Amino acid sequence: MPNYADASTFSHASGENLDYVVLQVTLKEKFFGTGSGNLTELEAAINAQAAKGYRLHTITTSNGGSKGFGGGDRIQATMVFERIR
Repeated sequence: MPNYADASTFSHASGENLDYVVLQVTLKEKFFGTGSGNLTELEAAINAQAAKGYRLHTITTSNGGSKGFGGGDRIQATMVFERIR
């Protein structure tokens, strides 16, 4: 049985052949310039689920606010993956 207190539970959940898996990735805006400083984390999460037999069904974003000076803004990307049958 999965430990739902574990922050990485959702990425392991797809190993249980669930029909849908939900993941959330926090994108951190660069302090200088534009764009996200960690798009590779988002890409890795999508590719990890694809390797487990899931496709990206839906992605939404919301502004998570700033973490203070030098922290840049945070954007929450919530993704729903659907198992490919």
